[in-house]
Amino acid sequence: MDKDSFVERVTACTRLMYHTAWTMLGNEEDCRDAVQEAILRAWEKRHSLRDEDCFRPWLMRILMNICHTALRRRSRSVPLEEVPEPSIPPPDPSLALALQSLPERLRVPLVLVYAEGMSYQEASRALRLPVTTLTSRIHRAKELLGKELSEP
Repeated sequence: MDKDSFVERVTACTRLMYHTAWTMLGNEEDCRDAVQEAILRAWEKRHSLRDEDCFRPWLMRILMNICHTALRRRSRSVPLEEVPEPSIPPPDPSLALALQSLPERLRVPLVLVYAEGMSYQEASRALRLPVTTLTSRIHRAKELLGKELSEP
């Protein structure tokens, strides 16, 4: 993959990468760092990509691995006063809170497919899950969201 092709493909995925990193990390600075590191790592490893049609899931897998590493390094508890407010308020705060209450293994597939517009096949490749597992996780996430949003 040449430089121009790489830049074009990464540029097309930047918004998706940032939103995914935000979903996983919830911190703007960490999101920017993760996206930059993922782009750099993808550039360095671009020759290992066997099928250029799989670029987007491959890039997202790199980003998610970096986010998981950042989460492992981060301490498990953060005082509520230190939690930053998102720079763009969500359209429905109750939906944002309900999404954050979901376990990561359910939240990330749901966000990738419904908020970021990835196909089930792309998301399953990015998450390294069978499509059937991805489908069941999305179904379970929807059920939990429905219960959370219907409670007064």
